[in-house]
Amino acid sequence: MIMKEIVKILGINIDKITLKEAVQRVKDFLNDFDYKKPKVIFTPNTEVVMIARNNDKLKEIINQADIIVPDGIGLVHASRVKKNKLPERVTGFELSLKLLEVANENRCSLFVLGGQEGTAKKAAENITKKYPHLKIAGYHHGYFKGTHIGQEGHQEELNVLEKINESKTDILFVGFGVPKQELWINQNKDKLNCKIIIGNGGTIDILAGKLKRAPKIFQKLGIEWFYRLIREPKRIKRQLVLPLFVLLVLFSREKIVE
Repeated sequence: MIMKEIVKILGINIDKITLKEAVQRVKDFLNDFDYKKPKVIFTPNTEVVMIARNNDKLKEIINQADIIVPDGIGLVHASRVKKNKLPERVTGFELSLKLLEVANENRCSLFVLGGQEGTAKKAAENITKKYPHLKIAGYHHGYFKGTHIGQEGHQEELNVLEKINESKTDILFVGFGVPKQELWINQNKDKLNCKIIIGNGGTIDILAGKLKRAPKIFQKLGIEWFYRLIREPKRIKRQLVLPLFVLLVLFSREKIVE
């Protein structure tokens, strides 16, 4: 059993882990022939941590995951300000790409779940072009009735679960956005026979070519959120939690980082 070092930020357990170390854990999961249930990966950023701050259920769900990486640069900076350093930012997108590389090298299979009608299919097609030894086990859009929209156990959800299990996939990408994907994964992980499930938000849209990732300079500076805000001004209400997080880290008497 792997002993994990964590940094707790506003009650969320973040693994003290590099991208390289996360990839090694993924390889271990895929090579575990005695697994009894899927290993779960969550990729919270600063916005997610702020949402979970006042949502005990979401906090508990995230903390139960097998790998929890710091997607937001704000989390890394906060850990350093509070002298309990995270080694680096590990984005959900980068980890997802590494998962695809590992799957390609080991001829593993992938099921893509999420996005609008046709998005998962397009993502799967693009993945196949770049990773020819990876098997696409299947795909399905995210617009079905199920736990993620408050209709747990709906027949449409049961059909999706059956489709995933019948595909015998090794890896499952779930891209519903937060907190829908976390709720869905938590409710259904014990019903699934795959080895790894990752909740990776907009990764499927990017892989499908529907969204563009921020230019390298924004990534390097850790301000991809600003690029997304420029592209989608309606995100302003969501992004207001970011300056609030900074104020909490700098001035709050609340235990921010443990």
